[in-house]
Amino acid sequence: MPKVSVIVPVYNVEKYLRECMESIVRQTLRDIEIICVNDGSTDGSLKILKEYAEKDDRIILIDRENGGYGRAMNLGLDRATGEYIGIVEPDDYVALTMYEDLYNAAKEYDLDLVKADFYRFRYEGDTHIFLYTRLSDNPQDYNTVFRPMDRLSSFFYVMNTWAGIYRLSFLREKEIRHHETPGAAFQDNGFFFQTFMYAERAMILTGPYYRCRRDNPNSSVNNPAKVYAMNIEYDYIRGLIMRDPQMWEKLKGVYWRKRYRNCYVTMKRIAPEYLDEYKRQVAKELKRGYARGEFTRQDFIDSEWRITQALLEDREVTIPREAAPQDPLSVVMNSGSYRIGRAVTWLPRKARDLVRKVTGG
Repeated sequence: MPKVSVIVPVYNVEKYLRECMESIVRQTLRDIEIICVNDGSTDGSLKILKEYAEKDDRIILIDRENGGYGRAMNLGLDRATGEYIGIVEPDDYVALTMYEDLYNAAKEYDLDLVKADFYRFRYEGDTHIFLYTRLSDNPQDYNTVFRPMDRLSSFFYVMNTWAGIYRLSFLREKEIRHHETPGAAFQDNGFFFQTFMYAERAMILTGPYYRCRRDNPNSSVNNPAKVYAMNIEYDYIRGLIMRDPQMWEKLKGVYWRKRYRNCYVTMKRIAPEYLDEYKRQVAKELKRGYARGEFTRQDFIDSEWRITQALLEDREVTIPREAAPQDPLSVVMNSGSYRIGRAVTWLPRKARDLVRKVTGG
């Protein structure tokens, strides 16, 4: 049994795939298996994967017709034999000590899941621009064992599935899977919810191991055509939670706040021609949940409730627009202080990049 099975769902990412694969095959934890699921790529991704598989017998290559992210991930989960599983998106990469450090923590504390902070990054020329991203704003949340259902604030940690590892026996016992909807997106949201719903022992660690790319124009978060993908995923999540009436009673306010927050982000980024129709749809969904008593004003912070209430009352709502891909990293990069800092630190950054290339960090 490998210590960690790393699943890489691949679709048309030849531009980024080598950087991703190098970071995995060079992990300091050698006892891993690397499950690459080629989801019907039409570019050179499959050729690259075959090249790596020929050189490293830890790589398992699954080549199939395109079926979507959720299907690719579930195939990887079915094939996995490791004690824990990790996930790497093929346009991202990871620090070389990521799986050794996470696995050691998981074993020491007997964890169902362990996650860590991460970097968002993009390239400016040949230079990496990094933004440290904390899973939680509360330092006391870190490095302690917790049960997510006893700490509902943990459901509002920065949502991702790839910044950690999960005990495979836990996933299989609880039948935790990804939503399979061909052509959809955000199918990791349901996986996140399930792991936090059912985990008995979890931990988050300080230290950024995962590097999440923010400059891939083909990423789902940058695709305005996937307007209703988030809503579809949250309908699915609702069904998952409602299988257990007691769990639904405890989580329904959390569910609606998270659904609102993700829909709000969608409203900020989608193409303008979709916005009015999308706002009407979100208002319709909110009204339905509110009429059923599934959330109240107490479930939201003030700024969120002001917009929610306006949507419930069919009042005009002005949503600040973001130019895709606008995110916290973009805000920092466009600030005056950032530009000055870039000029001042040019030489130290060049030295840092040289060190990173040598060490693989």
